Amino acid sequence: MINVSNVSHHYGVRPVLTDINFSVPMGKLVTVMGQNGVGKSTLLGIIAGIISPAHGHVEINGLIRRSSEDAELRIRKQMVFLPDHPWLPEFMTVREWLMAIGQLYDIEPSHLMDHIDRLLNLFQLVEKGDSPIRTCSNGQKKKVAICGTLVTEAPLMILDEPFTGGLDPSGILALGRVLKHLAESGKFTVFMASQIPELIEELAHQILVLADTRVVAYDTLQNLRAKTGCSSLPEVFAELVHPKTLANIENYFNRPKS
Repeated sequence: MINVSNVSHHYGVRPVLTDINFSVPMGKLVTVMGQNGVGKSTLLGIIAGIISPAHGHVEINGLIRRSSEDAELRIRKQMVFLPDHPWLPEFMTVREWLMAIGQLYDIEPSHLMDHIDRLLNLFQLVEKGDSPIRTCSNGQKKKVAICGTLVTEAPLMILDEPFTGGLDPSGILALGRVLKHLAESGKFTVFMASQIPELIEELAHQILVLADTRVVAYDTLQNLRAKTGCSSLPEVFAELVHPKTLANIENYFNRPKS
């Protein structure tokens, strides 16, 4: 479903991504991990078509991004992108916004209205359904953005930190269960950035780790544990990205005696 070939990108003279290569088949949920500022959002933006890479290209279901207007339109009908800080039209009601998104994806009206009702119920937004988005709390706005993603029923979902932004525990549980169900159905592919170990351990079929502008690991959690000799995901990540983390923790507590 996703094929990233020799992708590199930079901001000014600072390289952010260098020679990135990987593929994601249909029906998989893949999570990107990396230190803050390593380029996770840039990578997701390139895959989503928001950013044009300095070098290399991305294929979505066999179509090369930005190769032609027709190819790009066909790609956009197959995918949806949820950025870390999504924009919402605060003057519209929640239901109006979700209807507008569904119509962009040519979803049949009766099916769309039923799906919206189920999403509002799932994320405890029923009372806000016919209220302007500006009346929602920050956490409720994140739920509205998530509903806007799910209502598309797009077979490829690119999600940047979907579990953050004030999402409450019930919302986290609901989103996690939905994404897991979609991926396990074999009809959807989810590619997301997240730094929450418990959710990654539960959901991810494979984990892609970025460090120093490159992919340093792309494998199942089981194989990454075997490779590093670590059991917990935070320790696996630390061993792959910053092997001195545990020693630095010990050093922090070992103050010199006065």
